Amino acid sequence: MRKSKFSEYQIVKILKSVEGERAIVDVRREHGVSSATFYKWKSKYGGMKTSGIQRMKDLEAENRKRKQMFADLSLENIMLKDVIEKKL
Repeated sequence: MRKSKFSEYQIVKILKSVEGERAIVDVRREHGVSSATFYKWKSKYGGMKTSGIQRMKDLEAENRKRKQMFADLSLENIMLKDVIEKKL
């Protein structure tokens, strides 16, 4: 996946600047962001604070770790089933 040139904190700052009196078009043009990207950011980070970003990163890391644990256990289970079948 391509890494964004903006960090999550910068994205939240850009979205907060639109909540003021500034027009969306001006903010997008200033930062060089397309309308599709802006609205994708708004759906993902809209209404989020910096503490929310850290929490989201922590949850994503925990989710990644749990998926890896599940994959390891599934592989181990399949290997054990193969061993049992070969003995019988």
